[in-house]
Amino acid sequence: MSARILVVDDILPNVKLLEAKLVSEYYDVITATNGEDALRRVKEDSPDIVLLDIMMPGMDGFEVCRRLKEDPETSHIPVVMVTALTDAQDRVKGLENGADDFLSKPINDTALMARVRSLVRLKMTIDEWRVRSNTASAMGVMDDSGAVMNEPVQGAQVLLVEDQDFEVDKIKTALAKDNNIILQARSGMEALEFARTRDFDLIAVSLNLGGEDGLRLCSHLRSNENTRSIPIMMIASPDDMPRVAHGLEIGAHDYIMRPIDKNEMLARARTQIRRKRFQERLRSNYEISLNMALTDQLTGLYNRRYFEVHMEKLIEDNKSSAKNLCVLYMDIDKFKSVNDTWGHNVGDEILISFAARLKDNMRSFDMLARLGGEEFVAVLPDVSQEKALYVAERMRRLIADEVFPCSVPEGSLRITASMGGIIIEDGDHPIPKLLERADGELYKAKEGGRNRVFFEGIGELNPDDYEIVERDAEQEELPSGGAE
Repeated sequence: MSARILVVDDILPNVKLLEAKLVSEYYDVITATNGEDALRRVKEDSPDIVLLDIMMPGMDGFEVCRRLKEDPETSHIPVVMVTALTDAQDRVKGLENGADDFLSKPINDTALMARVRSLVRLKMTIDEWRVRSNTASAMGVMDDSGAVMNEPVQGAQVLLVEDQDFEVDKIKTALAKDNNIILQARSGMEALEFARTRDFDLIAVSLNLGGEDGLRLCSHLRSNENTRSIPIMMIASPDDMPRVAHGLEIGAHDYIMRPIDKNEMLARARTQIRRKRFQERLRSNYEISLNMALTDQLTGLYNRRYFEVHMEKLIEDNKSSAKNLCVLYMDIDKFKSVNDTWGHNVGDEILISFAARLKDNMRSFDMLARLGGEEFVAVLPDVSQEKALYVAERMRRLIADEVFPCSVPEGSLRITASMGGIIIEDGDHPIPKLLERADGELYKAKEGGRNRVFFEGIGELNPDDYEIVERDAEQEELPSGGAE
């Protein structure tokens, strides 16, 4: 997953060292050598993450972070402070000014890359909700005020998974300042049971549970539909850094090292709770305001109106991001005969099931819209050509391989779909022209016998070429069932 990272440090060798490490992992790196320059580069280049040195002349890192978090246009950008300071008071000060994490010099490469990848995933999800909110605002159906992440942090529901009572007492004392409700679990099994029946704002997991692997619990929590959006904070010992890095890779949001500093624990908890509530606010406002205006009432997917406005924003973002967009045009084969033979009620059942089957197997930041009748379009941001081809063929099989239950004497019908795809790189792309190109590939699929996929510049996809890819891709970050 590509990302643009801003490195801020007044010492040039430090800048060059971080730049070299990040470029070697194929990140796009921009730099600044002072606070004012950093604020300017954030405005001009919209980085995905800011790696920010604290000790700079003039405007220090604390002030830069505070200004970024107070600005509605930049408050959502993760900030990681990079410093030689090791005092917990300095970490707390940074967190209180909005920093997402600290990295101490000399920087551990494993910790750096794990933290960057974790925050990139997080920002991508928040970006998608912000784009949807902006889309709604542009259409006059939602007020975009209050975009700063300033949610209250009091009264949060916190699940603490820890079997060491002295640590539990310390954490409870720290979080009690915000009147948080803390529920303790002594094992992974007990934690999963609590998480199944309650809605938490934060889950803190000890990696040193007696006889259990705390990372496995983190993995279960992240993969479970009820808990995948809840922030996870790992509690670790200093020699646990490799496991912490692995935890960030599998979806944990943050970590705190033993011995636990109460003020740091409170500051980190506040950061995670605030971000979760901010994301929930964006989601709630979006869903309430746009449900009727911008969705297809039959399938619940986005309608053409939303697709056109949102697509314009995606194309604009794509101009400078160096990330590909895939547009996949889909049409249910011989759908008219379904309506003619069985009636429009059965046709509606097929449309509803068709939409649900596709939606359940896309990423949270992908877009799926019904343009009208039996025509659908999927837009996949930040996807390579190889992955786009895999996803398209996978979608075709999702439709063709299983019958669709419906109100016919047999109880179900077998449906297929034809698909046409294009890959969009940077540049201007009028939406009508894009749809025309994708529709051209769809027409080839129809003419070629239906139930197949054609891509611009590639031709027909051979299903046999993607059998091995499908098995291998299960371990990769591909569009699959459920949100991140």
